[in-house]
Amino acid sequence: RPGARRRLPDVVCRNSDEKWQAVAQEISVRRARGQPVLVGTRSVEASDALSRRLNAIGLPHAVINARQDADEAAVVANAGQRGAVTVATNMAGRGTDIALGDGVEALGGLCVILTEYHESPRIDRQLLGRCARQGQTGECVAITAIDDDLLRQHGGASHAALLRWSQRNGPLPVTWVSRLRRAAQRRAERMHARTRRDTLRQDRELEQSMGFSGDPL
Repeated sequence: RPGARRRLPDVVCRNSDEKWQAVAQEISVRRARGQPVLVGTRSVEASDALSRRLNAIGLPHAVINARQDADEAAVVANAGQRGAVTVATNMAGRGTDIALGDGVEALGGLCVILTEYHESPRIDRQLLGRCARQGQTGECVAITAIDDDLLRQHGGASHAALLRWSQRNGPLPVTWVSRLRRAAQRRAERMHARTRRDTLRQDRELEQSMGFSGDPL
């Protein structure tokens, strides 16, 4: 069926605290009109930190991560019900279809919020693809910060330059950050591929060495 997913423009914040404030505000606005929200985080710590922030403003929600994994599939399956707010690590609940509740399609369907890009774009696509399945309506938006791990660890000199520019001039143009993010992901994937090749080579060398030494018995 034709895709009906609506990708909203990325939101780039100056730091993590500003990002989590923006995420909480986005959740609050959408829940007020009854639209279900699924928030993806890269780590258990991030999901717990967001949960504490939502609790502080009295916003009901469910959390799924390595610490709260009981009935994971059932919680994710209910994430499409009217007014539901679900905070989950990117890997939690994968493979579970999220059915939309009555009247949810008219509200825009499930809204997926990505809070931090992963080193592999494939995982980002899997998260954003949790909404608008099988022709249903759905929305997704990325709300990130320029001090996120991906950019800090793999952004290089360009990231440092953008940080200095932001400190002097305020919010960065989203297109600049998107370009840096794609470059950082390519750099991270090359690094991981090199690590896998090195590990495979070491395994082969160890096999050959053991084969030459013969049976110690």
